[in-house]
Amino acid sequence: MLDQLLAAGLAHVQISIQAPERELAATIAGTDVHERKVEVIERVRSRDVALTLNCVLHRLNHDSLPAILAFAEEHGIRRLELANVQFYGWALRNRSALMPTREQVEHGAVLVAAAQDRLRGKMDVTYVLPDYFEELPKPCMHGWGNVAMTVTPAGTVVPCQGAVAITGLDFPNVGTTTLREAWYASAAFNRFRGNAWMPEPCRSCDRREEDFGGCRCQAFLLTGDAAATDPACAKSPDHGIVVAYRDASSVEERWAPRRPQPALP
Repeated sequence: MLDQLLAAGLAHVQISIQAPERELAATIAGTDVHERKVEVIERVRSRDVALTLNCVLHRLNHDSLPAILAFAEEHGIRRLELANVQFYGWALRNRSALMPTREQVEHGAVLVAAAQDRLRGKMDVTYVLPDYFEELPKPCMHGWGNVAMTVTPAGTVVPCQGAVAITGLDFPNVGTTTLREAWYASAAFNRFRGNAWMPEPCRSCDRREEDFGGCRCQAFLLTGDAAATDPACAKSPDHGIVVAYRDASSVEERWAPRRPQPALP
């Protein structure tokens, strides 16, 4: 199947691991597939195709960062993406268990900076800070409906992977429309283009063409209004929501896995 995909034009493969060791990876994933992922990594490395290894960092695996870097080196990874958890879907439901500490985030940045220097020319290492620990929002997807689209397995066409969480928008489907019509003509894709939709303080902010008001999905999930200023922004009237979750002293010890937990032999 890999060879068929490459022959069809596949140019880039991204493989995600949950942790560098099998037991923790199975606990986080809710299924025991770590060794299968290692096999796939080696299979892809044997082909002429770009490969990125991704590991989403959170409270449960942040302290494994040195081992994650070692795992990537051991397997000859050329591009490693270490993205701190963004709270959508499953992660949002488990936010109180997955929220990293400020110490973990800051220590991780130091470790990655050292690795970037040591591995320069051998491995490209990216470290993505979590929105909740920054004062300015990220330019999510470089703007809503600006440079990217996603087609879900059900055929729904959305501007980003998380947009299906926004209720009230009628997203087009490839079963009834073309991708061209979805991109140019659909109300959903045009809803947050430009800046006429922006509320204050976004509309008069000198960063409105840089961060586009932040993430529409995050704004919806935290405030119930997809047109609100992303609460990750310190200028947002809803920024206190993010601060409260980020600085909460209590941690949920139990969390809801994606699947029933596996029985490891």
